Amino acid sequence: MSETQKNIEATQALFAAFGAQDIPGIMEFLHPDIGIEFYGPQVIPYAGTYSGLEECRGFFETVLSSVDIHQFDAEEFIAERDKVVVTGHLNLTAKATGRSIDSDFVHVITLKDGKWLRFRDFMNTAVAVAAFA
Repeated sequence: MSETQKNIEATQALFAAFGAQDIPGIMEFLHPDIGIEFYGPQVIPYAGTYSGLEECRGFFETVLSSVDIHQFDAEEFIAERDKVVVTGHLNLTAKATGRSIDSDFVHVITLKDGKWLRFRDFMNTAVAVAAFA
């Protein structure tokens, strides 16, 4: 199996763990030097930059405790060597307000040794801001 295919499978497995709200399962696929960048203002509880396993665990815990997931569909996995780009659609409810977050997303993931080394999230943050504000 090629490195590219292994990276797609690792990404799909992490997405499945996220959808199952399985923090230990997510952590299995994070590199010790993981970095996460979620763009948006601080009104979004999980917006920011995270470094290392503990901070990134906190990111995923905050996301999962802040929203109810109704739809999180990865539609396309585009990969080459150590990069996987995932496009998809999500529909969430902000628990704090009960308002909807409905957006397409693009995730750009860099992997090392079959584990996520860098994760960048792009979505319509204006929708998330409106849901949390």
